[in-house]
Amino acid sequence: MEVPDTAESTVPENSPRLAGTVNWGTATVIGVFAGMLYGGSKEAAASVSKDAEVMLKLGSTEDKREQYRLMRDAMEKRFIRVTRGSIVGGIRLGMFTAAFYCMQNLLAEKRGVHDVFNVVGAGSATASAFGLIMPGSLRWRARNMALGSVLGAAFCFPLGWIHLKLVQMANEAHPHSGQKEVKSGVSAAIERLEGNLSK
Repeated sequence: MEVPDTAESTVPENSPRLAGTVNWGTATVIGVFAGMLYGGSKEAAASVSKDAEVMLKLGSTEDKREQYRLMRDAMEKRFIRVTRGSIVGGIRLGMFTAAFYCMQNLLAEKRGVHDVFNVVGAGSATASAFGLIMPGSLRWRARNMALGSVLGAAFCFPLGWIHLKLVQMANEAHPHSGQKEVKSGVSAAIERLEGNLSK
């Protein structure tokens, strides 16, 4: 497939997925795990100050049972905070990632091209939607929605451009035009059978 000089890549209508589009399921799973890692590490870092309070309490008591109880309670609370942070972070980033890539793939499918404007539109719509669902008054939500729309588009334009340039470089490094697709297994056997039957 040749890549045109512009930042667009067209694909025939019978193609199941446009070249350069991202599989939203894989991206969502990666987003969930990244959000879990971020949320858990943020809560773990925030609980350091709580650990200092526990150490002060441990130094003030001589009873071993009381020290054990304080340590156990502190560890349970820290575990719950880190777990809650991981779950909430994973859900937030996973939902955002899923919405972004679904919107991007939907725009690419409806427009028939994969270009930077799909990324900009997806970023703007997703940030706008997440600005709308944030807590606050209706006026505050409208402000967040407008701000999210503008910032989403401004942030996604350079990222979309870089993504498309990387896809173009990958297509130039590994051109697929003029080469037959190598198939193996069941699909190759079915094609051979269809070829023999059509003769």
